[in-house]
Amino acid sequence: MFIGEYQHTIDSKNRLAVPAKFRAVLAKGCVVTKGLDNCLFLYTKKEWEELALKLSKLPISQSNTRAFSRLMLAGAMDVSLDKQGRIILPDYLKKFASLSKKVIVTGLMNRLEIWEEKAWEKYKASTEKDSSNIAEALGELGV
Repeated sequence: MFIGEYQHTIDSKNRLAVPAKFRAVLAKGCVVTKGLDNCLFLYTKKEWEELALKLSKLPISQSNTRAFSRLMLAGAMDVSLDKQGRIILPDYLKKFASLSKKVIVTGLMNRLEIWEEKAWEKYKASTEKDSSNIAEALGELGV
């Protein structure tokens, strides 16, 4: 399970060190893709295959289904950890998420998210400010 918030940097060769506690589970390879809210999603191969299978079963006749599948699948890239536990982020994904040098890696159960540091701080502050309303809405869903 991925949880927590970690500050990292992207070096001049687009390498990002994955938090050490997650390296073993990602050692067999992983997939990075365009995420939601202008961040990147990083999945284990197993989680990625499960998500891709679910997406393949959605009706292609619906434009939202096609759009979401394109976002997730066409934007994806297989990546692997080097000996120092780093992955290389493709330029098109760095551009999508407006990533510069300082990033935040967050753990969200089945995936990691990679955020531009200032965007994460802004998002987090907004979410924390509205936490009561969010909790209320989730309460209606049984959470």
